[in-house]
Amino acid sequence: MELPTTKKESLQFGLLMCFGMVLVMTMYNFFLNGTFGQITFIEGILDFLVGFIIAFILDWFLVGPLAKKIALQLTANTTKKIYTVLTISICMVIGMAFFMSIYGMIMSNLKNGFDSNTVITDYLSVYGKNIIVALPLQLIIMGPIVRYIFTKYIKSDKNKYGNIHSIS
Repeated sequence: MELPTTKKESLQFGLLMCFGMVLVMTMYNFFLNGTFGQITFIEGILDFLVGFIIAFILDWFLVGPLAKKIALQLTANTTKKIYTVLTISICMVIGMAFFMSIYGMIMSNLKNGFDSNTVITDYLSVYGKNIIVALPLQLIIMGPIVRYIFTKYIKSDKNKYGNIHSIS
């Protein structure tokens, strides 16, 4: 199970993971909000792009570093890489769902107006609906797919071509 070891690899891995997670979660939230068939294709693409940019910024600068720090502390006494990977994934989902649910509520309220008196209750409802899908999506589907793509096409390219100078 290869993980990113350089900033470039971390960037590539993060872009792949954000793309997949934001794509599926955007469609899921369109379905939840009843806008799946109501918005145009261009509006859907724009919503996805804005969500992707925000998610990637959160991943790269806030949630990612914090999740890794917490996960590495929690798994400091294990030598099994799978425990570290799963713990990072769980911490990432908790953090990303927390912030992206805020983003989703803001966007929904900007489009539809506030329709409730209790922002906290609405937020907890949105967060719960998002985390219940995002966690299994990350652990069972997107995480393994992205790690496979990363290992097969990104990490293997580095192994094939990355150390050209050692041949001579």
